[in-house]
Amino acid sequence: MKAKIYITLKPGVLDPQGKAVQHALATLGFAEVGDARIGKYIELKLNGVERSKAEAEVKQMCEKLLANTVIESYRYELE
Repeated sequence: MKAKIYITLKPGVLDPQGKAVQHALATLGFAEVGDARIGKYIELKLNGVERSKAEAEVKQMCEKLLANTVIESYRYELE
């Protein structure tokens, strides 16, 4: 089973990397980009785990290590 985890900054959290990307895109002529937010994408291969247990474990991984839940939100998909 594969877990796809998407981590993004919560709304209102300053994103200097996103601002730098938005500015660079505008400099390259992509003026239509009004805002850019940078996040993380993580794929985990989970071996020999049932779906219900995988969901609980991925949530724990996100809460304990992968995401800083004070400033970041996360969501995941299991395939």
